[in-house]
Amino acid sequence: MEEVQVGERFTILDEEGLENELEVLATMELEGTTYVAVSFVADLETEDLDEIDLFFLKLDDEGDFVPIEDDEEFAKISNAFEQQMADDADVDEE
Repeated sequence: MEEVQVGERFTILDEEGLENELEVLATMELEGTTYVAVSFVADLETEDLDEIDLFFLKLDDEGDFVPIEDDEEFAKISNAFEQQMADDADVDEE
């Protein structure tokens, strides 16, 4: 799979088989694994951006998006993305 880009959109199926379009908001490489922060496109188009729900996924060996199921890994990635976004906000303010 090619490198994932911010702004890229893709569709996933939920547990009920319904399609949901997601947009990549940020990417990160950590310990040899690519992670993405995503949100539902519908939410991005209608919600206050401070109120949207973020989800974190990782790319598996085949290049497919998969959920992060380990609580420790999720906490580490969540904190890393939070720090990256805070750093980006600091740069934007300068």
